[in-house]
Amino acid sequence: MPEQATSADRTGLDLRPTPFDHPDAVRLIAELQAVYEERYGDGDATPVDVGQFAAPHGFFVIGYAGDEAVACGGWRARDGDDPDDPEPRPGDAEIKRMYVAAAWRGHGFARATLAELERTAAAAGRTRAILETGVAQPEAIGLYLACGYAPIPRFGVYRDHPDSRCYAKTLVRTAVAHPTR
Repeated sequence: MPEQATSADRTGLDLRPTPFDHPDAVRLIAELQAVYEERYGDGDATPVDVGQFAAPHGFFVIGYAGDEAVACGGWRARDGDDPDDPEPRPGDAEIKRMYVAAAWRGHGFARATLAELERTAAAAGRTRAILETGVAQPEAIGLYLACGYAPIPRFGVYRDHPDSRCYAKTLVRTAVAHPTR
């Protein structure tokens, strides 16, 4: 398990910054790919590189319930470097690999993981979170809409996929309160 842990959030989920290629991340991402295969007939074809999820241009987190890895997600910097694609834009953080293990759904873990991704992306200077999901994931669409995401044009490898849905949310960097002396 990763050594450094953030404090547990109000759900009791212990969110720990973790390398994208950590064994717990690999297992959770494999479970997520199996869900994609079940719902869509194949996995997520978006090219990803381990280094994209490392600071300062990315972040990956695993949520632990006790010692069990039960949730994950990450973001990677996207700066609109494809002139043929209006999305993403400079300053974007693309949310990827959001997942909560089936036995742990319904506890607020997805919302807590998403909030941590938004917080860390904003702290890294990212100004907007963007993401892609699909019509066979109505629970994900519901989460994103409930968390303030709005539809945007499809982008990247899913630009021409009619079952793909893309969303964005402006990120606000919050000031850190310091105790008075």
